[in-house]
Amino acid sequence: MKNKLLNDLKKTLVAEKLAATTVVKPKPSQSTRHDEHLSDEQLLAQAMKGVTPLQLEATAPVERQLHKRLDDNTMLRRAAAEGAKEITNEAISDTIALLNPVAQEATLSFKRIGIQQSVFKKLKDGHLPWRAAVDLHGCTVEQAREAVLQIIFDAQQEGITVIKIVHGKGYSQENQGSLLKTCVNGWLQQHRAVLAFHSATAKDGGNGAVFVLLKKQQQNSETKR
Repeated sequence: MKNKLLNDLKKTLVAEKLAATTVVKPKPSQSTRHDEHLSDEQLLAQAMKGVTPLQLEATAPVERQLHKRLDDNTMLRRAAAEGAKEITNEAISDTIALLNPVAQEATLSFKRIGIQQSVFKKLKDGHLPWRAAVDLHGCTVEQAREAVLQIIFDAQQEGITVIKIVHGKGYSQENQGSLLKTCVNGWLQQHRAVLAFHSATAKDGGNGAVFVLLKKQQQNSETKR
């Protein structure tokens, strides 16, 4: 009798345990059953319902530049312009020029190696006539530098080999010498087109001006035609 009661109790506990672990599957809702019959496009549209699309800005079409074959005259003009830019932007330093202050009455004198003494003497004595000149009175250092570079460039373009630069004798604010005269002296020594220079004769400005001998610019045969 006792064994029978124990067996009945075990069966009851097992039955309750199975009942507790039984998973009840929910019945599919009406909307779920309906979605099973929708296509992928319809499902996507349903999922995107209420989503606001981004507003894309209009983009300009990319235009390709056409590379045209340049004629000879156009190429020569471009080469001349690039050469002008290169010479005008000659690398001359104010700092280097100012490292060697020049006194008011100092005589400027410079010649590169290879320049004949006879040619230099003609320049010094004013026997090589200058054909272009620039007056730097009233100029700032920046304006004076541009003017010096410009006259050298213009002279070479015109085939002129001797020019005159009037720098004056004014003193700098630091009282260390003539500022523009100091700059001109330093600039000319740095410029690759300058072969020699010397303070002018008395009738052409004396120590307030300088004669400059320039290198003759070589022109190729095509530009001479």
